[in-house]
Parts: sequence; C-alpha cells; structure tokens
Amino acid sequence: MDEVRPTRTIPQFFSETAARYPERTAIKLPRDERYEEISYRELDRRSSLLAGALIHRGLVRGEKVAIFSKPRIDWAVALLGALKAGAVVVPLDAQLGAKEAERILAQAEVRAVFASGECLRAVRGLPFQTISFDRGPSPNHRLLYLEEFLQGEGGEAQGELGPDDLAVIAFTSGTTGDAKGVMLTHRNFNADISACLERMPIGPEDVFLSIAPWYHSYGLTVGLLVPFWTGAMTVYTDNYKELPRIMKETGMTILIGVPKLYHLMYDHVREGLEKSLLGRLAFRFVPRLAGRRVKRALASPQLRFFISGSAPLMPEVARDFRRLGIGIIEGYGLTEAAPVLAFSFPFDKKVGTVGPILSGMEVKLLDPNEEGVGEILVRGPNVMLGYYKNPTRTAEVLDKDGWLHTGDLGLIDQDGYIYIKGRRKNVIVLESGKNVYPEELEWELSHIPYIEEVLVKRGYRQGKEVVQAYIYPNWERLGTQDKQAALELIWEEVKRVCAGLAHYKRIRTKEDLVLVERPFEKTSTLDIKRYLYQEEGVEK
Repeated sequence: MDEVRPTRTIPQFFSETAARYPERTAIKLPRDERYEEISYRELDRRSSLLAGALIHRGLVRGEKVAIFSKPRIDWAVALLGALKAGAVVVPLDAQLGAKEAERILAQAEVRAVFASGECLRAVRGLPFQTISFDRGPSPNHRLLYLEEFLQGEGGEAQGELGPDDLAVIAFTSGTTGDAKGVMLTHRNFNADISACLERMPIGPEDVFLSIAPWYHSYGLTVGLLVPFWTGAMTVYTDNYKELPRIMKETGMTILIGVPKLYHLMYDHVREGLEKSLLGRLAFRFVPRLAGRRVKRALASPQLRFFISGSAPLMPEVARDFRRLGIGIIEGYGLTEAAPVLAFSFPFDKKVGTVGPILSGMEVKLLDPNEEGVGEILVRGPNVMLGYYKNPTRTAEVLDKDGWLHTGDLGLIDQDGYIYIKGRRKNVIVLESGKNVYPEELEWELSHIPYIEEVLVKRGYRQGKEVVQAYIYPNWERLGTQDKQAALELIWEEVKRVCAGLAHYKRIRTKEDLVLVERPFEKTSTLDIKRYLYQEEGVEK
C-alpha cells in the first residue's frame, strides 16, 4: 500500500485515476430504456470547469456548497468541481422537505446550492445562488442552469487545497432526529478508503452497482469514492423493480445495498430452490452448482460479492449466500467515521458479525456487562473533526483521548470480530436489571411471515418498563383484513419465536403487541426513524 496516497485530497486521487484510465467509464446511470455515462477524462474536465466557474464567481477556500438532488452524473461533477475549487460540500438527502432543507442550508452557511427536480422547487426563493441540474434558460440571477454555469469565463481551474481541509459536512439525523453537521476532511476519507481497499481487493475492471444514494455517507464513500480511487465503474439506481435487468445489462461485479434488499433476494432465491426436488437437493448437497444457476438468473455471471450496510443482516442470509458461492460482506460504520469501521470477508465462516476493525483503526468496549456487551469506542485517522459549530455535542461523543463514542452496543470475540447488539439509547432496562436490546428482538420477530415491519420499544406497566412490539402486518400473507383475527395469528407466531429466547427478552402478553395502520417512517437507507416513536408511542 502506497504510504503517500492516504494523505492526498479527493481531487488529487481522482485526477490520478483519470490520468491512468481516461477512456474508462466512470459513471453509468439508467434512464428510461437507455443509459447515460461519462468517462473519467470527461468527468475530470467538466468538474475542473465547474471549479473554475465557482472561483471566477468569487468562491473562497472553505466556503460551503450544497448538493440537493438524487444521484446523477451532474451530482458527481458538482462534488468534484466544488472540492477542486477548495469548497466544502454539503450533500443533502433528496427526501428532505423544504423546511428541513432550509434549516440545514442556513445552519451550514452555504454559498451556493446545486439542485434538481423537487429539490430545486424546495430551495427556490431562498437567499442562495442556485444552480439547476435540469435543462432550460436562466429565469433570474439567483437561478442558473449548469450548462451556462460551466460555459462562463472561469475555464478549467483548481483552487488551493490540503489533506486536512474540510471536504464534506454531512448532516445526519440518522434515526435520532437530531441533525448534526459531521465535519470530515480529505484525510478522513482517504484513510477510510485505503483501509477498505487493504481488506477488499477492488480493481479497475470492477463494476459497482449501488442502491445507496450518494448523499448518504455509505453510498458516498463505498458507492462513489472507492470506485473513483480504483478506476472502477459506478452504476446507481433506485429502481428496485428493474434491478435484475440492470444487474445483467451492466455486468455488475459488486452490489452495494441495504439488508432489506438482500432479505428480499434471499426469499426469492430460496422459494425458487424449494419449488423442485432437484433444487432442494442441489442446495443441500452441491450448493455451489446451484449458486451458478442463481447468479445467472439473479444478477450477472461476473458477480463477485454483495456489500450490506446501514442495518443488521440476517445471519442465515449471509450463511446461505456464501454456501451458494455468492460472497456477501456485512459492514459497520457511522457518518462520524467517514463511515466504514469494520466489515466481514465475502466468504467468512462466521455470521452475525461485521468482522474485525479496519487497518489503522482502534476499537474497545466501554463498561462491558456480564455478557461482554459494552459501548463501542473507535479511534483512527478516519474519525471526524467534530460537529459543525456544535462544541457541546462534539464533546459528548469525542473524548480528550480521541475516542469516538459511537452509541452502539456490541461485543468483541477472541478473534477481534465485532458483533453489534443495538443502540445504547434504545436499551430497555427491566425491573430485574436485565437489558433487552430491541434490535435483537426485532431481528427474531422479522422472520415471522405475517410481519412486514416491526419496532420493539420500551413500554410501561404499573410504572415498570416492559418490552412491547409495534407491528405493521403483512396483510397479503395473513389472508384477512380483520384486525383482531390478524392479531391472534401474529400473537401465536410471536409466542412461538419468543419460546426460544431468554425469558426476560420475551413479549410477555398480547397487550404488548400492537398492530399499526401504516408503515413506519424511514430514512433514505430504509432505517426506521425510531425517534418518532420511542417515547410517545406509535399511532395505531
């Protein structure tokens, strides 16, 4: 591993890649029945033009530029161009409402906003220079279209930039509802990327297909910057229905997704294998042979492995995909760490684990209990500077020795493998003193076919904490719309599952099982926004 590269800026390593592989496709995005694509050479040129335009219009090193759009080629042009100009990029979740976006843009003190579609309408009228990715003539001085912006007098340019300069302020509320601006430097990203590549061999021949959006730290680092480092091709889609077609047409080698996607794929694969005696026998006795057929039917023959992040993956999904010869990596991280901290190997024998900590990083547990479960603390060159203009919240998670207190609970085995148990703030403390980790119980209950979504939370009975489960049913599988009948069916299954758990972890009474009318609100990576439901209950 080159010892110098981790200290370089994102524009530097991208330009090096563009010089090595100028004609290779950098990004390919499906649009209707065709694909839009751009080469490394052209992406380098257009982003340099954008940098020149920003500098010509007076942008000063360290000023903030926001990107408020779904992923598209121009999104990457804006990212690289703003960084080349010496700006700090503020990527916004394209699902934000107008008031949320306005609040974050003001908090970040942005100078300009690149936007498109509904996001563009959300920021129209705000006191920022807005550049639209959509096509059309410029209607006023505060709104310009990207093409005319690039054709200004600036030309190709590059501003002053160093590895310790801020690269990104990533506003994250996760599932807590408390938006904080995570300050990440070029050094943070490069340390994380180089550590990922030490464990995960990636080459220019790889094709990354990501459903993780680039405004999310997982999608940004793993789905965009890792390919940019290696000269691989990035494909992005949020079209789940067309995913099998896109996987086949693009010849993808690596799929970047969230557990819900892999759980659905797994169910589809198992159902297909169970349909015939030959399929069942192949899965049991010659799984690699069955796996070759699955690859051809499900993805592409070039598929190397899946990457799963942002939520827990069912252990049997990892185990059975690996038996079929389809590697799957389960990762762990958080935005404050740029974001990857650990991941398993594609064909790990262990399941239910996110693997060991990455090279160059340290991990330890704070105050482990009798089961060995404690809060995960990490330290390394990928850890953020802090929260933007929020020293109080920064001090809550970054201690004087540089340890980042993740708020996640886990244990570490004798081989250094990390097992995530849940969020510290979600723990239910029973009268007996026992701790129940809601995420563990949610995983167990999610196996019940009658359950579409489940949220386990603390409830109270006679002033004491109890375990409750709020469930959005799978009405199609239930075969009834009668709520009471559905509750009885689900309760029988919940009792069956709970019988295999420690007594204190169980849902104790039917009254602690609540059916809700609509799916839970989620983040862009499909995590339930727990803060909306944690204390006040869930609308039934």
